[in-house]
Amino acid sequence: MGQEKTNDRELTQLIDSGLTQAEVARRLGVTRSAVCQRLRVLRGKTTQAIVNKKLLTVVDKKIDAIAQLLAINEKANQMLDEAETEPELQLRVMSEIRGQLKLQLEIFQTMFDLQAVQEFMDETMTVIGQVEPEIRREIIRRLNERKSVRSALRFT
Repeated sequence: MGQEKTNDRELTQLIDSGLTQAEVARRLGVTRSAVCQRLRVLRGKTTQAIVNKKLLTVVDKKIDAIAQLLAINEKANQMLDEAETEPELQLRVMSEIRGQLKLQLEIFQTMFDLQAVQEFMDETMTVIGQVEPEIRREIIRRLNERKSVRSALRFT
């Protein structure tokens, strides 16, 4: 596709409208192979952009969570020092600390679970591709057709 840059938007709109790669190739006056190759590049760029954005979000959340834990720890130590002579206040402070730590643990667990799911999906698609590349392509095509998946990411 000699004029890829000018046709990228049209190419993705035609594919997203449900046309096959062969039909898109005919409309654009190029080979099916050129369409397939350009889609692979575009989807790779799209996926990379989404991954980069999500990665920054996750990193920011982890940093925020660690900063929050440090702030909670400092405040908890201050409160415990102030409540040294009041056992009832110490119990309330410890209860609040436990609640905050539980929340942080749940956040970290969720982030770990999301990472594990992504790794599983990647490995599954790799194995399917090694066993039967055409089935892998069909799975990816069908997943990309779904609006709920397409709005979030593209499989490549």
